Amino acid sequence: MSVLFAQGFLAAGHASGIKESGGLDLALVAVAADAPAVAAATFTQNLAAAAPVQVSKEHFERSSHKVAAVVLSSGNANAATGAKGLADAKLMCNLVADGLGVLPESILVCSTGLIGIPMPTDKVQSGVAQLVKMLGSSPSDGLQAARAIMTTDTKEKLTAIQGSNFRLGGMAKGAAMLAPNMATMLAVLTTDAAVSDEDMNVCLRKAVESSFNRLVIDGCTSTNDTVICLTSSKAGKVDLDEFQSVLTKACQSLAMQMALDAEGATKCVTVNVVGAASDTQADIAARKVAGSQLVQCSFYGADPYWGRLASELGSSGAEFDLNRLQVTYGSTVVAKQGITVAHDERELKQYMSERDLEVTCDLGLGNGSAFIITTDLTPGYIAENMRTS
Repeated sequence: MSVLFAQGFLAAGHASGIKESGGLDLALVAVAADAPAVAAATFTQNLAAAAPVQVSKEHFERSSHKVAAVVLSSGNANAATGAKGLADAKLMCNLVADGLGVLPESILVCSTGLIGIPMPTDKVQSGVAQLVKMLGSSPSDGLQAARAIMTTDTKEKLTAIQGSNFRLGGMAKGAAMLAPNMATMLAVLTTDAAVSDEDMNVCLRKAVESSFNRLVIDGCTSTNDTVICLTSSKAGKVDLDEFQSVLTKACQSLAMQMALDAEGATKCVTVNVVGAASDTQADIAARKVAGSQLVQCSFYGADPYWGRLASELGSSGAEFDLNRLQVTYGSTVVAKQGITVAHDERELKQYMSERDLEVTCDLGLGNGSAFIITTDLTPGYIAENMRTS
């Protein structure tokens, strides 16, 4: 049920004409009650942040993290669009605020799509006004909202988890330009757990760090990345540790769905680095391996070419000693102490043909560990990103 799984929320999706295809392109998630929700948010670290990100950051602070609704558009990123872009992002917030009878600063705005193209203001204006009137609480309303934020995604990304006495749901989009921090993605999570402003923001950051920030597809960080979590507090107080666990699982589920739907991808790969001098060193090494085009090409070719892994590890900047390296694909060890060892090649070939792969690089230097989720690099990815419309 996506963002409507938790108590106290409404949603809608609408086709306003932003997309040339005529598909759904506007979504709205709103708090059903008169009072705004306690919220947490994380945004892209790209210095070319899009107008919606700039406006949402401003509203998030001005509202003291109290949010009544999130309006989202797809098909146009409203990035690198100057003063007009900022005006359009604010207009979207104002229209929703007028329709709901709330202050504009209690509205956050997100957009995704092509960069550098002005928003069709007239379509947005009429579309958002209509969108507010369509708000509902049925499962189909949540599904329409999730579909309305898709761009090159082939399927909606949804999550819903039942806690001991609370619910948490969410929706996301993301299929390319996936690299921390966070990814080319939008995500809205909703819960009815009563969590304080401070705790909510701490929990969301921890959840993002172990999910969306673990995802590297092409090494490109988007201008529009946003993750927002809202709570209606209708379920009352909850165990904070359990809430953290549920929120993290929800974010990890959405992140994995993004990896599985990455543009042109045929494989989803978890790169584990263990035995590093520290967790930080392991993270550096894992990111270098996961972001390597050569490594990603070997995944596409179902080739357990561990030498490419060793090369990336050695140039990652992390502490490294080839003579201590052990490499494992799935459960098959292919190298020990930096040299190839005998293994069942038929079994390994079968494993490499599977959709979900796991590679473990043991550096033999300490107890540090980290993982990154990536995909293969395919002709389909190139074909998708040659498009300009």
